[in-house]
Amino acid sequence: MILVLGGAGYIGSHTVKMLCESGEEVVVADSLATGFKQAVHPKAKFYKGDLRDREFLDNIFKNEKIDAVIHFAAYSLVGESVTNPLKYYNNNLCGTEILLESMVNAGVKNIVFSSTAATYGEPERIPIMETDKTEPTNPYGETKLSMEKMFKWTGNANGLKFVSLRYFNACGADESGKIGEAHNPETHLIPLILQVANGKRDHISIFGTDYPTKDGTCIRDYIHVTDLSKAHILAVKYLKDGGKSDIFNLGNGIGFSVREVIEMARKVTGHTIPAVEAPRRAGDPAQLIASSEKAKKILGWKPEHDSLEEIIASAWKWHKNHPDGYK
Repeated sequence: MILVLGGAGYIGSHTVKMLCESGEEVVVADSLATGFKQAVHPKAKFYKGDLRDREFLDNIFKNEKIDAVIHFAAYSLVGESVTNPLKYYNNNLCGTEILLESMVNAGVKNIVFSSTAATYGEPERIPIMETDKTEPTNPYGETKLSMEKMFKWTGNANGLKFVSLRYFNACGADESGKIGEAHNPETHLIPLILQVANGKRDHISIFGTDYPTKDGTCIRDYIHVTDLSKAHILAVKYLKDGGKSDIFNLGNGIGFSVREVIEMARKVTGHTIPAVEAPRRAGDPAQLIASSEKAKKILGWKPEHDSLEEIIASAWKWHKNHPDGYK
């Protein structure tokens, strides 16, 4: 039985759906601070509560036969983490510390962790390798890196095993069109572009057009949420089969510029999608592209939904029919 923390959120709900459909027994715990009960697969058992509530967690481990945990329960807005770092330290770090106490107490040894490319900060080289230096440029990345180290030291002391999945730009939506991305406020490029197509905003802003890239705009590695879900499931299997603790990048290994993403969204939606050039934002690296060779070799993972057109089409199928998310 697998406990998915944050299973009512964007990537969590897609992973829960895939787990349930593959016949796994799944327990979801979510505070619904940023998640949605409607996003949780009907076959999953749902507990509403907070990661920082030890009694809540102990109760789940006592009542359910959990043999692995997938941890998505973190705040993840880069900008907000800069203006309100203590919110991020409190939830992401204090919450994870309480989770690990509860896991150690219950004898649960396996955890798969939703980490981020933000652990690297400004990349030294492209593509980014797992062995590259980690110097986060914001509190969000810093807390995720600290969480990884907490797993490592707890593992050394208590026999816990972890897989940390550092992913790049999560995007797209389940092919059913029933679940998808719904953040408030929305900060991700593809949903923001699609809000223009949906009549929710009148233009998309391009922050910086003078980067040293092919068209002057930032380049990012976009990875379909279904491919990310698959990686979490493979990571749980890897740990249950006796794999040692490890860290893996998840990306497509190809980068698309902001202009390319806007252009493809115009093609997919048939809307003009006006774009307005704006100054660079602080802390935006020119390009972030992952090397996922290690995940391919060790976990047997391979992105299957890596065409930009397919990614945007799946997101549009969700956003067009759910302009206000889960409301």
